[in-house]
Amino acid sequence: MKPMFSPSLMCMDFLDIKNQAEILNSRCDFYHIDIMDGHFVPNITLSPCFVEAFKRVADKPLDCHLMVTNPQDYIQPLKNAGADIICFHAEAVSNYAFRIIKAIKDTGCQVGAVFSPATPLESARYYLHLLDKITIMTVDPGFAGQPFIAGMLSKIEQAKRLKEESGYRYIIEVDGSCNERTFGKLYKAGTECFVVGTSGLFSLDSDLKKAWNKMEENFNKCTG
Repeated sequence: MKPMFSPSLMCMDFLDIKNQAEILNSRCDFYHIDIMDGHFVPNITLSPCFVEAFKRVADKPLDCHLMVTNPQDYIQPLKNAGADIICFHAEAVSNYAFRIIKAIKDTGCQVGAVFSPATPLESARYYLHLLDKITIMTVDPGFAGQPFIAGMLSKIEQAKRLKEESGYRYIIEVDGSCNERTFGKLYKAGTECFVVGTSGLFSLDSDLKKAWNKMEENFNKCTG
């Protein structure tokens, strides 16, 4: 599978959103939209209102990462706003995962599950076959710029092995510290989609076109 890239929109320049979207539209595969409620994680970031506004300038699927305590409250508002993929945290739905998955699918959106570093894939063993995407976090959720947790490489390898052995169809995505220092390890472990934020993309150059080219050069250099 060709590597895919999903820029994290909470790291973009909010004073230049339209111009940056025009640049990214021809380059990225998804847009990664972090939605935090100030409860599941301390920060509050993007929202369904942002999704609705960004949808007007986006040509690629909007992938909404719910770092929220009550993901069921966000499903219909995000669908109405234009979301294409809705991803819940496995830790937040342990008692009603199947209801959440059905509710997301009923809207017509694709569905994904996100795993914090301390959460094993085994916690979702009975619904992995229902997922379009799994996201393995290599940093604790809620803050940009955290150090990479190397122990997550084995979780990525496990996700790849399960996918191959069981015929699962999910995309294996990694969120957290995807950059020149980690691209090679992540790709080798089985990562198929890379969420690129400050360190992996937006800080590489003030000109986003040049920053994207540098990101791709770094990736190609690291992965051979």
